[in-house]
Amino acid sequence: MTIFRGGCLCGAVRYETTADPLNQRVCHCQECQKAIGAAFNARVLMRLDDVSITGPVSTFYSSETLERGSCSRCGSSIFSRRTPAGVIGLTAGSLDDSSLFNPDMHFWVSSKQPWLEIADDLPQYLEGPPSKGY
Repeated sequence: MTIFRGGCLCGAVRYETTADPLNQRVCHCQECQKAIGAAFNARVLMRLDDVSITGPVSTFYSSETLERGSCSRCGSSIFSRRTPAGVIGLTAGSLDDSSLFNPDMHFWVSSKQPWLEIADDLPQYLEGPPSKGY
């Protein structure tokens, strides 16, 4: 088991996991681009019960079921969570050791930035990933 630890830019928010991720994916949808302020959102998906978060977090719902969290002090994007599904996606950019991020697919590539060329051999989905119930 790999323990993922991370936090925000100013250090006020910290998190740690206690289990292996459900998956590690790269989302290219326009909502993620706006929320992260980058061309895509690379994230590690965990069960909510396996992640502890401390510090001042502000949240907002970007859709009916997706709540995004950031540091209340520095504004760093930390997570997106779907509480009814019991999952939370930790932003790969907030990991203490970003080399732990090992993506398994790209999705919403229909919305990827036109200048971005995906050069790996990972599966690509034009819209959402295949459903696994979360």
